[in-house]
Amino acid sequence: MAIYEEINKIKSFAFEEISKTTDLARLEGLRIKYLGRKGELTQVLRSLEKYSGKERKAVGALANESRVGLENEIGKRQKYLEEAEFAKILEQERVDVTASLEKIPLGHLHLTTSAIRQIVDIFKALGFYRVRYPEIDTDWYAFESLNMPKSHPARDEWETFFIDSANSNIVLTPHTTNGQVHEMEKGQLPIRMINIARCYRRQSDISHAPMFHQFDGLLIDKSASIGDLKGTLEYFVKQFFGPKRKVRLRPFHFRFTEPSFETDISCDICGGTGRLKNGQICRLCKEGWLELGGAGMVHPNVLRAGKVDPKKYSGFAFGWGVERVIMMKEGLNIPDIRILYENDLRFLEQF
Repeated sequence: MAIYEEINKIKSFAFEEISKTTDLARLEGLRIKYLGRKGELTQVLRSLEKYSGKERKAVGALANESRVGLENEIGKRQKYLEEAEFAKILEQERVDVTASLEKIPLGHLHLTTSAIRQIVDIFKALGFYRVRYPEIDTDWYAFESLNMPKSHPARDEWETFFIDSANSNIVLTPHTTNGQVHEMEKGQLPIRMINIARCYRRQSDISHAPMFHQFDGLLIDKSASIGDLKGTLEYFVKQFFGPKRKVRLRPFHFRFTEPSFETDISCDICGGTGRLKNGQICRLCKEGWLELGGAGMVHPNVLRAGKVDPKKYSGFAFGWGVERVIMMKEGLNIPDIRILYENDLRFLEQF
């Protein structure tokens, strides 16, 4: 009968198309083409009413057998294509755990941080210990307790940052010397401290920045002398800057020390001559020496403010800017202190 040939023909074409299909979407299209509501094999099943009882039974059996065969073949092909697609994804997203990783570039400590750690280690060898005190403090600790009268220029708002608050005596500390009386108030003598913190002043030029770091040293004992102070400063300079650098102490005046000195070191930019190789005056030091900071014997009034008896104890103190000593470190040749905080990678990546 023609109907048998038609069913076998549909079945044959369908199997051939299914076996050649490499796409799941295309496979779904073939299922609809042959087995959908309007599919070719479905239409044959719907035409069975035209046949008599025995013929209808025979044709229906063949058509159902073909439908089941096509469904099984489509299922097998679908499983095969899904596994192939999954294998492709696995290959594309495969991670070789044994492969060496790309090296991630590592950063390094900022010059200021490295210098602070070196400073702490140098003074630690002399028996000093590091402390930290507030960077926002009262006028008492920043000025009054350090023997500075209210008329002192440093207490002017054009020199110091005052905090706008109900208490007008709160300041951003202009120096780490504010920690001295804090430490003395503990009542634990003798004292050998190094206070390192940020400081703030209304200055900005080649050798000054509005925010900078300072280390303040304080030694109080029953036999502290100027000789001890001089030896301590020379030891630090030789350890930090190298044995070739020269140091000088100049008599000066500070309210919190008596006698007082300015500590200078020969300039590394011009070699201590005050002039560059091209004959021009060194912009940094101008005369061959750069001021590092103040030093001196602790004033008796400061000892009294910290509840230390100046008749029994004496002490010396010194305070230098961390960035300033970095600029004078041999071989760095940093011409402007402000470049340290400009975040220029061309500069920072050199160190």
